[in-house]
Amino acid sequence: MTRTPDEPLTMTVHTLPQPGEVVASDAARTRAGRWKMLMLLLVCAAPVIASYFTYYVIRPEGRSSYGELIDPQRPLPAIEGRNAAGEPVSLPSLRNQWLLISVADSACDEACERHLYLQRQIREMLGREKDRLDWVWLRTGDAPLREPLAQATAAAVVLHVDEQEVSRWLEPAPGRQLQDHLYVVDPLGNWMMRFPAEVDPKRARRDMDRLLRASAFWDRAGR
Repeated sequence: MTRTPDEPLTMTVHTLPQPGEVVASDAARTRAGRWKMLMLLLVCAAPVIASYFTYYVIRPEGRSSYGELIDPQRPLPAIEGRNAAGEPVSLPSLRNQWLLISVADSACDEACERHLYLQRQIREMLGREKDRLDWVWLRTGDAPLREPLAQATAAAVVLHVDEQEVSRWLEPAPGRQLQDHLYVVDPLGNWMMRFPAEVDPKRARRDMDRLLRASAFWDRAGR
């Protein structure tokens, strides 16, 4: 039998990448990752941007809003309130619905009762779109909630909160108090509009109707 002569072990040596090439490649991957992240954020934000552009820029027939636009918008703060059952409810949990908010002492004077009534009326005037709007009463102070008032606001979101905490988020117009206004929060949880004191319900309803129509293609009723 013929033996094959022993051959020395050979190794293939590949060219190692240069440090500069590695740095450039990493930088390119980082830039690509950032662009992808930016595009993803734009895609997610596009419906909201489009709806606000439609409402505030295009404005058919030259109409302007009745409520005052808040700029910059202020997201729902991490405030914890208590519902009628005494259970904790965080304000951020109210996201994914349009919110029409009033703030008033739990004793609820005549002005408070009027705001609660107007909130209900504005919501009802939206017709079949009303389920996309929650009316919210952030009640303050230590007075107990009267039973007739509790029954009248059974369809509302009523939360007992600390007024000082709320005042660090919502802000009245100059010369006015926190309880003088109705406030609008969008489904993303941003306070974006403040209605004038002594609000005109018909004009406020028109603003809400336009907002709901402008956001109809991305916002749906329910959380």
